[in-house]
Formats: sequence, structure tokens, C-alpha cells
Amino acid sequence: MNRREFIKSAAVVGVGAVVVPGALIGKAWAAPEVPVVVLVKGASPRKLARESVKALGGMSAFVKKGDTVVVKPNIGWDRTPELAANTNPELVAEVVMMCLEAGASKVRVFDRTCNDARRCYTNSGIAPALEAIKDPRLEVTHIDERKFRRVDIQGGKFLKGWDVYEDVLSADKFINLPVAKHHSAAVLTMGMKNVMGVIGSNRAVLHKNIHEALPDLNRAVKSHLVIVDATRVLVANGPQGGRLEDVKVMNTVVAGRDIVAVDTVAATLFGKTPKEVRYLQFAQDSGLGVADINSIKLKKVTI
Repeated sequence: MNRREFIKSAAVVGVGAVVVPGALIGKAWAAPEVPVVVLVKGASPRKLARESVKALGGMSAFVKKGDTVVVKPNIGWDRTPELAANTNPELVAEVVMMCLEAGASKVRVFDRTCNDARRCYTNSGIAPALEAIKDPRLEVTHIDERKFRRVDIQGGKFLKGWDVYEDVLSADKFINLPVAKHHSAAVLTMGMKNVMGVIGSNRAVLHKNIHEALPDLNRAVKSHLVIVDATRVLVANGPQGGRLEDVKVMNTVVAGRDIVAVDTVAATLFGKTPKEVRYLQFAQDSGLGVADINSIKLKKVTI
């Protein structure tokens, strides 16, 4: 089931609210019994992107001809690539290229930034990297605050509803492309935390209970493919960073379908477990995905 079919199948009530039937939730978010997660090491971000997706069956296993795809990197901070606060621009560009090659009719890239959007897009290196693609199917846009609409979160334990960006709700596929880094409130920010860049309202209030909120937000925003950038990681003073001393070069990408499993494997790069990154454990307990490292099939590739 693609996102467009999912939204069409939901019952719409009120102004812009979406109520999802319980039976549909089970189909949409049921994780495979043994999720496959790929961990790829190598010096080239573009090759890391290619090899991680190839090991999962290729981009055509995720993106079909004619699909509208949202590729959501972290572009939240006015920081240059070497400071590791945003997703590596070469990685973003290569993922976009693979979506276009798979036949996507539209690829949209955006983020609800924390610093000035134009500075974030430019200084992260992501906007220049995407401008070089020169394909009319690619749209790089800033968030329009008028385009959020309320989504009821069926099965939400902490949140019963939240505002989600319209372009995400209407897309066929959502590719989650975060950078892995330290986070002062969430311990680590990876795939699950990256969805906060496509939600509206006052996100700051969620940080008080971030571990409880993230599993519910990831019910509202389904990631079809998660590719975690761990080429350069911020090991302290996240999520904004700003000092090269806090950056560690890992030359790694972690990818898969199950966002909880992917984040669990990525957390091991920091020596962290789901007991320490509590939203991972909460996500597994709520049936969102797998946080038991022994129940994850890990494929390691070196290029």
C-alpha cells in the first residue's frame, strides 16, 4: 500500500483531520518479524548511498514509476558539512538521483529548519548539490506554514493527533534521510527524530516528553526507507554542534525499512542501547518496529 492509497482509505472528519481505522494501522505499520538492516562502510558518501540501497533490493524495490517521493534530510541548522549537524549533501544528492532513475514523477526535498531556512539550505551544501542535478522532476522547497493539517494518531499512547505537512501526506513514498548525532534531549537523533522536520505546531513542547512522543509521531509519518548518515557524526553538543572537536568520522551508512531497527543499529555506533535511547524501547513496546538487536538481521558491507 502506498501513501496515497493509505490516505484515501482513511476516513476524513472535521477540517483536515484524518482518522485511520485500526485494521489499516496494523497493515501500514506492521514490521517484518526479522527486519533486515544494512550497515555499509566506505569513504565515498555517494557509493555508500548506492551500496546500502542495492543491498536492500535497489531503489526500484521502494520507488515505482510515477511515484511522488519526499526525500527528507536533516537541513535544520546553519552549519557547513564538516560540522555534521546536517545530512551529508553528497548522500542526499545520490538518493535523489536514485529516485529519479527509478522513475519517480516528482521528488520533493524540504525540512522545517531551526535556523534561517535559506542559510541552512545553502550552508549545509544540500541546496547546491541538488541544483547540480538539473532535473525538472526535482523540487527543493522551503516549508509553507499554511500547508500543515491535523492527523489523528490511532493507537497513540502519548499523542492523539498532530499537524503533518501536506506534501508528506500526499506523497506515495517517504524516504527518511537523517544524520546520526548526539541530542541533548533525545540522547540521539536518527530516523525517528528526523520526522520532526515535517510536523507543525510548537515542536518545542514535545521535547519535554520526547521519548514518549516519537513513537506516536512515527505512526503519523510512515517512513518507507530509512538511510542514516553516519559519515561524520556529532558525538557531543548536539543537535546543533559547531565545533570540529565534537565530530567523529565514521564513513558509515545504516539503512532499512524498519525505522526502529535501523535506529537501533545506528545507536550502536555511539555505544548506546534502547534502554538508554528510551524512545526505541517505547517504539518496540507499542508495536512500531524491532529494537531487539538480536532480532535484527544485520548485513555488513565494506566498499
